[in-house]
Amino acid sequence: MNSENLLLIESAKKAALEVLLNNSEGAYHGLPRTAAWGYPEPYTRDLMFSILGIAVTNNPVLISSIRKVLEKLAETQSEKGHITSLVHDKEDRGASDTTPLFLVGVGIFRKLIDEPEFLTTAVNKALLWMEYQSPTNQYLVAQQPTSDWRDEQWVLGYGLFVNSLVYTYLRMLGQNKRAENVRVEMDRFAITEKKMHRHVHEGLVLKNKPYYALWSYKILCSERFDLLGNSLAILSGISSRERSEEIIDWIEKECLAMKEKNELNVDLPPNFFPFVKAEDSDWNERYALYNKPGEYHNGGIWPFVCGIYVAALVASKNYSLAEEKLVALTKLVKLSNKENLEFGFNEWHRPENGEPAGQDWQTWSAALYLYAAKCVEEKSTPYFEDMRKYSL
Repeated sequence: MNSENLLLIESAKKAALEVLLNNSEGAYHGLPRTAAWGYPEPYTRDLMFSILGIAVTNNPVLISSIRKVLEKLAETQSEKGHITSLVHDKEDRGASDTTPLFLVGVGIFRKLIDEPEFLTTAVNKALLWMEYQSPTNQYLVAQQPTSDWRDEQWVLGYGLFVNSLVYTYLRMLGQNKRAENVRVEMDRFAITEKKMHRHVHEGLVLKNKPYYALWSYKILCSERFDLLGNSLAILSGISSRERSEEIIDWIEKECLAMKEKNELNVDLPPNFFPFVKAEDSDWNERYALYNKPGEYHNGGIWPFVCGIYVAALVASKNYSLAEEKLVALTKLVKLSNKENLEFGFNEWHRPENGEPAGQDWQTWSAALYLYAAKCVEEKSTPYFEDMRKYSL
């Protein structure tokens, strides 16, 4: 990496830390803000993802703020173990990813502060809640549509993203036998026939593609590509080293194809592709308002997701490509809607031109940038290294 890019990355790291410190205390019980402007609320999923970036800063102010978040979530947790969508609001429920993200967050935080019993009661309740999310009483969990981070995307049944989180927290919390059973179920083929045979259990592997299905349930599945879910599968070791390399090769080739079709003009992959279009069978009428092709969850470029993709590249030992994507991400997070910002750390960008389309100074955009930079710098993936030994 040349000196100019190294200097740019160092500037971005300083700016990202400034964003996190700025957002570390907000108007709701002194809890962190989701973004400096536009999102004053403490959204659980955003803050749980941000723990990865905060953990590698070793900043005492940020560590204290995230401890406060986790302890508040333990307070607002439902009697049966569900974790709220807003950290402070006991009544804001319905998300499928907040509980597994809480368990991942606690797993990371326990190692960071060296307190293996931190929030044991809340963790045990959350673990039991997640076990009840399996409709077959086995290991894969199912979810309702629009209940994970893609609030305008219809993911049905066994979603890749949520089950990747399940595997991750099980490994982090030392529940290795159950984690292995999750991986075994994920590695079964998704059923694409119109008839489901007795005793045949569906999984998330696609027969003719290297990556995992976006979701699968009984005789239905989506073969569209979920960058976040597949990146987590690589990072956590759900995916074998060979499959991980195939997934990455496929991503890069598909991005070149999208550039040729003028769908992509940024050196980073969209969060989801191919984009759902109005003529497609999985188009939903609300997409016309909130989720047009190449927008938001239907193919937007999300810096926090790209940060996890960079980490996945490091996990696969593709260090050169990881450096390239980190440089591209650094240039992207400079862009902002506000004119006076050196770095925008925006929520999401349009793939056709890179224009920022969300809120600036987004907490998880800054945090996952710091995590990606640390991974590239150290050629390792903090908090994920040990769990990948199971997939060699």
